[in-house]
Amino acid sequence: MPEFIHLHNHTHYSLLDGAATPETLLKAASAQGHAAVALTDHGVMFGTFEFYKKA
Repeated sequence: MPEFIHLHNHTHYSLLDGAATPETLLKAASAQGHAAVALTDHGVMFGTFEFYKKA
């Protein structure tokens, strides 16, 4: 069975839709043994640079 990868995640940059920071999203994915994770905030790209740098 192929490994499951979360491809729909929101951070606090998605107003009223997410609570995690890019850093906590990455830490949670790593702690659960995921090889990859996606950032799909609504209508903004404010978290992409922080997500990229931390990943």
